[in-house]
Amino acid sequence: MPKNKLSLQLNVDDFLPASDAEKEGLTVMRQSVGFWKDGLRRLKKNKIAMISLVVIILVMILSFIVPQFYPYSYEQQIKGSENLAPMEYSETELAAIEAGESVFPHILGTDNLGRDYAIRVMMGSRVSLVVGLVASCIILIIGSLYGSIAGFFGGWVDLIMMRIVDMIYTVPDILIIILLSVSINEPLKALAQKPGFEWIQVVGVNLISIFIVFALLYWVGMSRIVRSQILILKEQEYVTAARALGASSSHIIRKHLLTNCIGTLIVTTTLQIPSSIFTESFLSFLGMGVAAPMPSLGSLASDALNGLYSYPHRLFAPALAISIIILSFNLLGDGLRDAFDPKLKD
Repeated sequence: MPKNKLSLQLNVDDFLPASDAEKEGLTVMRQSVGFWKDGLRRLKKNKIAMISLVVIILVMILSFIVPQFYPYSYEQQIKGSENLAPMEYSETELAAIEAGESVFPHILGTDNLGRDYAIRVMMGSRVSLVVGLVASCIILIIGSLYGSIAGFFGGWVDLIMMRIVDMIYTVPDILIIILLSVSINEPLKALAQKPGFEWIQVVGVNLISIFIVFALLYWVGMSRIVRSQILILKEQEYVTAARALGASSSHIIRKHLLTNCIGTLIVTTTLQIPSSIFTESFLSFLGMGVAAPMPSLGSLASDALNGLYSYPHRLFAPALAISIIILSFNLLGDGLRDAFDPKLKD
């Protein structure tokens, strides 16, 4: 359609749909991806992080699924099978095998009470993983809420809240953990006897006291990280727009600020898990962890010290399990940080 060059009328031909030939001429250099998809793509390229993830999955399978089908239980005492070496049978079991019965081998031997050591290491890994995951979730909730409130409101609110954090930082962690663990146990035992609180006895008094200790002490690092992120994000335009539209402070913190900190929160929580596992193992090693007969990797290592020269595998097995779990979570956390940190993107 001819068009006068001096006319302000638009040319209709410019708005016609593109032909197939014109579409094929367009080359997309790189597909547009979102934050999560791009982070997962970068994580998959990190071979060390992916291997660590596979190891963690295998450990979880051995800790949570395999014990359901294992022929022995962690508290079962097999008479006549005390202090067996790995893959060794007792005289009673050898007689049963000669009689044609099927006897499952003791892969890691047995302890001085005749309990299968492999299932105890699996259950100890389960306890350590549960403590690490639950404690990290508690730290995430408390630290993110505390840090976001301090960073968002600022001023005297931030000053008072951060001074509380500084005071908690000055307290010796191990000393307070030991004191709190001892002092909390007795009130929890008394509370477990009251109607409606029987679940405390089921979960374990010592285990709940460990969770309380983590909730009281170990959230300060998370709160500082979240506060530093909130101080930057609250100056963004979308926060100003939300305020102009009348959004409440709690809505802005939940929907806008913490949502944009999710990558940092995931990375920090992942790196907190091995620290929680190590602390629980340390407490169990000192005899303040989970109560017997429930095993923990720390308590297994502590019990193995008495027969270190005669049965060294009893110490190496839980120590190796602790090392593998902590190393895998640390490497996975480093991989998540490299994948989801915008400053590290190429």
